[in-house]
Amino acid sequence: MLEEDGQGYGIATPTPKELRHRAWTLPDMIPTLPGEGFAAEVDVAPDEVIERSTWEPGCPVSRQELAWVRMTFWGFDDKRHTGEMLINARVAEDVVGVFRKLYEARFPIEQMDIATKESQDAPPTGDGNGTGAFVCRATVGQTTFSQHAYGLAVDINTFQNPYLKGDRVIPELAGWYLDRSRQAPGMIHAGDVVVQAFADIGWSWGGDWNSLKDYQHFSENGT
Repeated sequence: MLEEDGQGYGIATPTPKELRHRAWTLPDMIPTLPGEGFAAEVDVAPDEVIERSTWEPGCPVSRQELAWVRMTFWGFDDKRHTGEMLINARVAEDVVGVFRKLYEARFPIEQMDIATKESQDAPPTGDGNGTGAFVCRATVGQTTFSQHAYGLAVDINTFQNPYLKGDRVIPELAGWYLDRSRQAPGMIHAGDVVVQAFADIGWSWGGDWNSLKDYQHFSENGT
């Protein structure tokens, strides 16, 4: 666990050597989708999925507006994996199309999962590397809802693509990846297949922002 600042975020510390050139793949938490290529299934989110997510009354999107998506991706182990996410149903098919392009390009992802209340409330460890969409939370350092709380934003490989504003780095141990001249697997760079795939559906990238950098973040409305 990390020492926390006055707002409850972990204080950034140098990236341990074992977390540089990170190329892990975590075990799948849901059954593998059949077939050998890209596959995806989109359904209205069932009760048990909502219950283990961060959704609760008062979130800015209703539970009926969230789709449960299961889809395949390439792991850093160069094998086919299956993950899941909650996302606004209105954009679900577009986002599946994005991940189809990432699959075809063999862009590696460590894990794809749904944020839980337990993980949201846990003390910061600074080493998370999730890929996902819906999280009912405020924008970092603010009180207004994040676009994730509407299911209209996606984060990819958060450790290889950290958030930076002033001295705040999230994940807090990911500072090694702030040097964007690096070309390590799983990183996102301007004009690459990830940025272009989201641009094709009209979404923009937090790596292009000026007041801060959110290299993991893509959203429909650009915030």
